[in-house]
Amino acid sequence: MPKRVLMVLSSHEMMGLSGKKAGSWFDEVATPYYLFKKRGFDVILASPQGGAAPIDPASAEPPFSTPNTERFEKDPVAQRAITNTVKLTDVNYRDFDGVFFPGGYGPIWDLASNSLVIKIIEDTIAQDKPVAFPCHGPASLRDAKKPNGEPLVKGRKVTGFTDVEDDELDLSRHLLFSVERMLKANGGIFIRSEKNWQPNVVEDGMLITGQNPASAGPIAEVFAARLS
Repeated sequence: MPKRVLMVLSSHEMMGLSGKKAGSWFDEVATPYYLFKKRGFDVILASPQGGAAPIDPASAEPPFSTPNTERFEKDPVAQRAITNTVKLTDVNYRDFDGVFFPGGYGPIWDLASNSLVIKIIEDTIAQDKPVAFPCHGPASLRDAKKPNGEPLVKGRKVTGFTDVEDDELDLSRHLLFSVERMLKANGGIFIRSEKNWQPNVVEDGMLITGQNPASAGPIAEVFAARLS
């Protein structure tokens, strides 16, 4: 039987009241999707609302577009998957071998506060299965707990999109919360790359986090290796 991967995308397409678009970051969907498919994994895309999952339009344009995003746009199978995501409440997440949460600004608004997302994270870690979060994906860890009630990330090595990187995009003032400050406030041991925008993947047990969009490929490789 092929390994089964659940990719949980955001359903949120606006960045607060800023008028700016949010959603998932395209390459953090496309690059892992094709890597998982190449490994022979069964990949299911899901989202809180189901149906079409919004992609941040900025991530589909240069300089953020990639060969994999361009391939995804022309791929009828991939397009069907992202325009018809399964509603998260209709998914039996326990049937999957691992869960991957692409980043983008959307998760800050909907996944971080979604009780089912929190349960999926807690239960999957408890089952000793890998859970991965690149870029702003770690926003979904905000309210996840250990069995003793402590924050899930307390005492764990983690990373995520840094405040400096948000500042460079002039988006920090529009965000509901800072991923970096949240992880630190919850007791996470935050590890960042020496230079901004460089790939950085941090593993702590089955919890796998990536710093930025450049980490999409490397974190997908690490995640896939856990399923091999």
